[in-house]
Amino acid sequence: MSIGPRGAVTSTTDADWDLSNGVNVQAPFRICRAAIPIMAERGGGAIVNVSSCWGVRPGPNHAIYCMTKAAVASLTQCMGMDHAHQNIRVNAVCPNEVNTPMLRTGFAKRGFDPDTAVAELGKTVPLGRIAEPEDIAEVVVFLASDAARYMCGALLEVNGGKPVG
Repeated sequence: MSIGPRGAVTSTTDADWDLSNGVNVQAPFRICRAAIPIMAERGGGAIVNVSSCWGVRPGPNHAIYCMTKAAVASLTQCMGMDHAHQNIRVNAVCPNEVNTPMLRTGFAKRGFDPDTAVAELGKTVPLGRIAEPEDIAEVVVFLASDAARYMCGALLEVNGGKPVG
């Protein structure tokens, strides 16, 4: 899960800041911090964080979301370097828009019909649609699998060919 209010920094409340940082940055940090010693004791493992294409290439009107997802991307790369010697691979999947309740709720809050908005957004993606949750989940499964055994500190964008913007 991730969250992030739309808008510039000047329209962001302290509550928005605290909630976005808590969910998007503090939660993955604390989970990784707790998991790494257990994984090291067991001989290694794989951690897959969820960043965003927006955390790798920020776009307009999403300052807090982009900042928090950039923090997850950086954390992933740092932990990938810091824990590779323990046979712990840390990578992140970086999706663009995904057809989730969060996305649909955001459209509804702004007065758009979610089905129509998702269909219109899909027209901006070279593959012709936005991602479904399963599209992202399959990349997470890959990063956690032995098929990705030589990937460490990678930020894997899953965007249907659509750049951020």
